[in-house]
Amino acid sequence: MNIVAIGGGTGLSTLLSGLKKFVGNEIASLSAIVAVSDDGGSSGRLRNEFQVLPPGDIRNCIVALSEDSLLISKLFQHRFRGNGELGGHSFGNLFLIALTEITGDFAKAIKLSSEILASKGHIYPATLSDVRLIAELEDGSIAEGETNISKVGTKIKRLKLKPDNCLALPEALEAIGSADIITIGPGSLYTSLLPPLLINQISNAIIRSKAIKVFVANLMTQPGETDGYSIKKHVQVIYNHIDGLHFDYVIVNDEPISEAQAENYAKEGAVQIGLYENDLEEFLTNTTIVKADLLDEGEKVRHDPHKLAKLIISCFSERPDLTKITYS
Repeated sequence: MNIVAIGGGTGLSTLLSGLKKFVGNEIASLSAIVAVSDDGGSSGRLRNEFQVLPPGDIRNCIVALSEDSLLISKLFQHRFRGNGELGGHSFGNLFLIALTEITGDFAKAIKLSSEILASKGHIYPATLSDVRLIAELEDGSIAEGETNISKVGTKIKRLKLKPDNCLALPEALEAIGSADIITIGPGSLYTSLLPPLLINQISNAIIRSKAIKVFVANLMTQPGETDGYSIKKHVQVIYNHIDGLHFDYVIVNDEPISEAQAENYAKEGAVQIGLYENDLEEFLTNTTIVKADLLDEGEKVRHDPHKLAKLIISCFSERPDLTKITYS
């Protein structure tokens, strides 16, 4: 099967690290379409200084799909210390910027970087345009930029791209056109998942596609962005922004996090979602809700890449007993 994963941030890279293990067997082709609206941290600084697309999420995806040595991956993720001009920048970000200046093409720089790290998949920025996020808030005011929007998520009435007529990368559209499965999530709702979907060519291609469309629900709310949001609310927001989109499957973790994790995340204002939502089936008509233990064993609350990848691949076979399957 051909799989296209759409999103950004740690959610997308976590998913890709699991799916890559199946490339060459169950998966014939794996592609990632990555949000490029980040304007904070190292990516934001490089974006403003060099007038390039933010490289951070792209770098994480390259490393996630890498089959190269651990040392090379660590090198790409290495972040310089100190308070000087290099402080806070990651080597991989600088590498991508250098390749972009040499080749004159950000997409080509991604491809070359992927080849150097022997990536087991294709990585495409959602657009090559210099896009910024614009949010119309419920009180009529406007918030601009991903950094600002991530702090006012629950007050957002409508999210837009500037410019709103940006074009998708042709290779990304081709990948969607040949996909058997398209995944959206996990990831930050307003700053990772919606931005690629707001590109009209991408959302239209997804809607037209006959591929199985899978939404992977987040494990936790995100402070400032999705406070108090349920999984139902996440899907509702996406549907309200992308008219005509329909998910065939919604994947939900049903394993409670530990008490220690709950306490630690509560200090940051985050809580677990998805455990007690009994109205999902009623809201998501003609959608299969798949629940399973998807938690990683680490201290941080993360999806287990292997469990999640296996479950997504199982959606392709459309097994009648899918909701009863336990993955370990």
